[in-house]
Amino acid sequence: MDDRYDVAQIMGALYGPGITGLKGAFPPEWADRMAADIWTIWEEVKDVPGGALPRGPQRWYVEVHPERVSGFVDIVTHPWFVAVCEAVLGPDYRIVEVGFDIPFPGAADQPWHRDFAVPEATARGRRLNSLAFNLTAVDTRPEHGPFEIAPGTQWDQFEGCAKGMFPPRELWPRYVERAEQKLPQRGDMSVRSALTVHRGTANRSNEPRPVLVVGVDATDATNAQHHDLQVTSGYLHALPPRVREHLTYRVVERLEPIVQHHTIAGLLEPAY
Repeated sequence: MDDRYDVAQIMGALYGPGITGLKGAFPPEWADRMAADIWTIWEEVKDVPGGALPRGPQRWYVEVHPERVSGFVDIVTHPWFVAVCEAVLGPDYRIVEVGFDIPFPGAADQPWHRDFAVPEATARGRRLNSLAFNLTAVDTRPEHGPFEIAPGTQWDQFEGCAKGMFPPRELWPRYVERAEQKLPQRGDMSVRSALTVHRGTANRSNEPRPVLVVGVDATDATNAQHHDLQVTSGYLHALPPRVREHLTYRVVERLEPIVQHHTIAGLLEPAY
């Protein structure tokens, strides 16, 4: 554990509010290179069936191959990234997902939700066994449709919806009251429990707002089953050992189109 980062502070943030961040983890120019990679990939997959999954009107999610993101190794070897993963998920954490979310102009408010069902480790054991890291590709402004989160709600349990992902509308005032909008800038890195209730808000600007996502699991989590992290043998062998030992992957001769499995049908419902 890097002694620059306090374990108690990390644990307190993710077990309390459910989100924390590091300002200026990378220079803005680094984020610009990440953005260029995102747009290159978007142009390749936007018209491919299953290449981009809708997450609501004018909002899309795309899973990507780690080697297509030039800054991937920078992210997963950053001392703060490593410190957070080790503190919350343990020394044998697994990197299971890389993707990006883009709300384009015209994207609407999403329904309040969490990204997947609450696992037994959390529901009964009161333990977080997965995390989602986010890195913005733009300097976020209020009109961009910022990410909005209701702190402390990773522990909420509610019935009447599939997999406990979408709280009943009568509970929405609880999330509206707690809501915090996040305005990250290029180079910032944040991390959250994907169980903390959140939503994307309406993009009223004339610009898209891409965000890179890196998903990480503890050894007992099963999110890797929904993803397909592929690497070529040349890329795998060029990775630093400390990255390779934490990566969940399938070795391929050449990168194959990713068929996405983690659809979230409830996000296609209007949030009103």
